[in-house]
Amino acid sequence: MQYLLMIYGDEAAMGAATPEQGKAMGEAYARFTQDIVKSGHLKGGDKLKPSSTATTIRRGDGKSLTTDGPFAETREQLSGYYIIEAKDLDEALMIAGKMPFSAGAVEVRPIDSLARQY
Repeated sequence: MQYLLMIYGDEAAMGAATPEQGKAMGEAYARFTQDIVKSGHLKGGDKLKPSSTATTIRRGDGKSLTTDGPFAETREQLSGYYIIEAKDLDEALMIAGKMPFSAGAVEVRPIDSLARQY
C-alpha cells in the first residue's frame, strides 16, 4: 500500500534558520531520502514552494471562489511530501519516524489507489 507523508512546519522559523542550520537540515533530508530509495520504499516526493505561492479553490452553493494562499489559516504550512510503499501503517509510521524534522509534524495518510479513475 502507498502512503503520503506530508511534512508540516513553520515557514517563518525555517526562513530564520542560519545558513549552517539550513545546510545541516538539507543534508539530513538527503540522507533520509537516500535511505528510503535504497530500501525500495520511495515512490515520489518533493519540497514545495512557500505557502505564499499557493492558490486555493473553494466551492459552495454551486459557486467557485479562487483565493491566494493555503487552504487553512495556521501556524504550520505544508512544506513537502514523500510517497512511499509500505506493507502496512506500522511500517509507514516507522519510516516517517526516521524523518529528520525537529519541529512541526508529519501526517501519514494511506493513498486510496483503488479509487483512481485514470
